[in-house]
Amino acid sequence: MPSKAKPVYKGGERMKFIEMLHHKSHFSKTEVERLLQMLKQQCPNSPKIRMDRNKFNDFVHKNFEMTDEMIVDRVFRAFDEDNDGFINELEWVKGLSIFLRGTMEEKMKFCFDVYDMNADGYISREEMFHLLKNSILKPATEEDPDEGIKDLVEITLKKFDYDHDTRVSFDDWTKCVKDDNLLLEALGPCLPNLKTKSSFLELVSDAQHDTGMSISAQQKMKGKVTY
Repeated sequence: MPSKAKPVYKGGERMKFIEMLHHKSHFSKTEVERLLQMLKQQCPNSPKIRMDRNKFNDFVHKNFEMTDEMIVDRVFRAFDEDNDGFINELEWVKGLSIFLRGTMEEKMKFCFDVYDMNADGYISREEMFHLLKNSILKPATEEDPDEGIKDLVEITLKKFDYDHDTRVSFDDWTKCVKDDNLLLEALGPCLPNLKTKSSFLELVSDAQHDTGMSISAQQKMKGKVTY
């Protein structure tokens, strides 16, 4: 198992950049530097420190057990704020901050952006259909399996559509999720589960860096984190 990336602070400009990322995230400066080192090791042959879609898909699959290609692609787009097809250092730290330590408000915005497939500020009936169809196992015996999905879409839309305009705005979304937090990932899992989140945090957190990673944690993560 690769050891935890060691923070190396070089140069005044780099220190200012790390300080800025610290203030824009829920990570300490040491944790920020460790995450930046991890990103650099993920892209050893790249002229720039940034991650492409394929490497990101592999990363979340191995570290967070996320295998749904449609959702993972949407998660990549949520990380990639400037929509250039790569995740740079700023996007990496900000995205992982929400992924691992986000507030409920941050996670609501993140999940909404993942589900808003055309980025128009609304989750439409059609988007719900594609998301739910992709995440639900359909019985092979059904003559028209899409009918069951359509029924579920109508139930879900009725639950979330507070203003009854046949689409879900971010305001609709936040009201519904605040009423019932279990609805945060109602259209498909797009955040790490507790087990994988805790395991990954053991690699970057200040507390683990100071005390050393336990043998059980090393065994649990063996073969998952790629550098």
